[in-house]
Amino acid sequence: MSTNDQRWFHRRGSLSREGWESVVDASIPGWVHTGIRIAEIDDTGVLELAEPGVERLVVPLAGSFTVVHRHHPGEWETRLHGRRSVFHGPTDVLYLPAGTTAEVRGTGRIAVAEAPTDERREWQYIPAADTPVELRGAGRSSRQVHNFGTPATLDAVKLMVCEVVTPAENWSSYPPHKHDESVPGHESRLEEIYYFETALTRGASGGEADAAFGMFSTYSSPAGEIEIDATVRTGDVALVPYGYHGPAVAAPGYDLYYLNVMAGPDPERAWLISDDPAHAWVRDSWEGQEFDSRLPYRDDAEGRQR
Repeated sequence: MSTNDQRWFHRRGSLSREGWESVVDASIPGWVHTGIRIAEIDDTGVLELAEPGVERLVVPLAGSFTVVHRHHPGEWETRLHGRRSVFHGPTDVLYLPAGTTAEVRGTGRIAVAEAPTDERREWQYIPAADTPVELRGAGRSSRQVHNFGTPATLDAVKLMVCEVVTPAENWSSYPPHKHDESVPGHESRLEEIYYFETALTRGASGGEADAAFGMFSTYSSPAGEIEIDATVRTGDVALVPYGYHGPAVAAPGYDLYYLNVMAGPDPERAWLISDDPAHAWVRDSWEGQEFDSRLPYRDDAEGRQR
């Protein structure tokens, strides 16, 4: 890995705290608007969400969970049915507004996306069947996006969350783009978190799951200097406070997943980006290309992965 600032890239477990495998919050110097918590628990464990000054989206990565959440005017218990893995299609998610405390129980791997705010919305349960699944790009830039936490789907104050599945040998988060200055109608100012997972591609006849990897790059823009050129594996976290980010590349033989968490100081909750002018032309090259026939990844009625 090459990086000019160790604040912005973290290997699995290097941000562990109080039962969580990884915690990103304002305790990281220079980090203000977003957070994430990652944990793996069994049926004997309980995850506490006690800080009231954040809005959250609870995202099962693998397994199923029950969330007991307390906020005005009472207490609720919500079942998250989850999924076998992040490579088995979208999941149901739960939005918890600011002022909420909660307990999470279950078996599996879970993410909690966060954004500081004192403003409140209604709590929301979004089933997997209601998650918009977008197929983005074309050819070797084909990828699958689950938009369960974007403005068109989720009514939140600041928080925007989506997840991306990139099949083996494909590129995503490309062309490289940025969102680090406020240009109304053209670009938003947003911090962004990338949480990664990797796996043997479906149908693989060899290889070991622990060897799965991808690649991720971030580089400087006028808003600030940053350089990340990293091999990424399950559990790694990249932080993008500014700068052009991309590509995220799935190596041959291995699929790549990432969960994106975004929020910022702009009054409008919107994802507006600017491509690196040197590479923006690539989007036009997709015209007429077929989409990758391996997508979408999902479970069919018999539970088989496709």
